[in-house]
Amino acid sequence: MPLFTVDPDLCSRDGVCIDECPVRIIRRKDAGSPPEPVNGAESVCISCGHCVAVCSSGALVHKMMDPKDCPPVKREFRLTPEHAEHFLRARRSIRTYNAEPADREILKRIIQIASHAPSGHNRQPVSWFVIYDRGEVRQFSNQVIDWMKYMLKENPGYADSKNMDMLVRIYESGDDIILRGAPHLIIAHAPEMELEPSAPPACVIAMAYLELAAVSFGLGTCWAGYFKEAAQSWEPIKTALDLPDGQIVYGAMMIGYPKYKYHRLPLRNEPRITWSL
Repeated sequence: MPLFTVDPDLCSRDGVCIDECPVRIIRRKDAGSPPEPVNGAESVCISCGHCVAVCSSGALVHKMMDPKDCPPVKREFRLTPEHAEHFLRARRSIRTYNAEPADREILKRIIQIASHAPSGHNRQPVSWFVIYDRGEVRQFSNQVIDWMKYMLKENPGYADSKNMDMLVRIYESGDDIILRGAPHLIIAHAPEMELEPSAPPACVIAMAYLELAAVSFGLGTCWAGYFKEAAQSWEPIKTALDLPDGQIVYGAMMIGYPKYKYHRLPLRNEPRITWSL
């Protein structure tokens, strides 16, 4: 099968797919001809699906995706600016969770939504690892504390900058300040940056999508920064995760049902904006 085919009876010949192709591999011989791939298009195409998504008549069929398999955009679901602002401002980082675990299928659906996050050249380098058992999550909190104790001895300047001494004291008093008693932990990992330069931002963007998608399911999240940092260097955690060789943890998110509800939108500093002109 060629890179894509175009049904000449459905094609409106409006040239939109040509304009929207990010790598400029679609052409038209003349105004009356349907679009076609340029020479060598297959080696350049990033399979982003823009050509399929932007074709209003469904005439273009990419070899990696058929418009019949791509759900239509529902204009009635479009957010107003007011809805978008309220949704984003109402999101909170959740650090207290109730005992109810989230259904695995719900977590899977949230990850599927997050997998549609953009990535450089549509490389989609992100893989996911879910620590589902609350007891196992707590064990990883213990290991992060072990890492902090090591850092306090071996790199006290850095440990002090992260308040690790205080965090260890709080944790040892019985308060899990590391993973906050979360029932689940979702990890985004990808090849090391030397092999896949797009990996770090792709994981962060995907985790941001996951964080926002979780809200619609009634779930709350919080970025697990201490865990992520420890997982990149502390061998006991790397061994326990047992990720494939060359895979790096670039993001981690606590997730579960919030114990409390929030009732107001807190304030933030005014944004610092510089205009070029």
